[in-house]
Amino acid sequence: MAIKCFEDMIAWQKAQDFAVVIYKDFKNNNDWDFKNQICRACISISNNLAEGFDRGTNPEFRRFSYIALASNSEVKSMLYLALRLNYIDEIRFKALLLKSEKIAKILNGLINSLTPSS
Repeated sequence: MAIKCFEDMIAWQKAQDFAVVIYKDFKNNNDWDFKNQICRACISISNNLAEGFDRGTNPEFRRFSYIALASNSEVKSMLYLALRLNYIDEIRFKALLLKSEKIAKILNGLINSLTPSS
């Protein structure tokens, strides 16, 4: 089955799920700057996938998929900071880190599928 819209992509679905988890986990955090940054970075993952897909070309989709991957790395970096600031405990940190790493694997697979063979 060919993907007809960005909503059909597993990468987009997983990124959306991850954003919901991040929003819920940091909803009551009083550090507004931190909360805003991690939430924005996380939602940027699925938004860039959607934008790249709807550009309609593999090079553009690949470019936006790299941006999504970078946003995922930003979230991952912020999770380390959240742990150091005691915004989350070690158990929650590991669970969120695992989600981020799974998304990175999916995104890397997507990027590789969009890369022209030489």
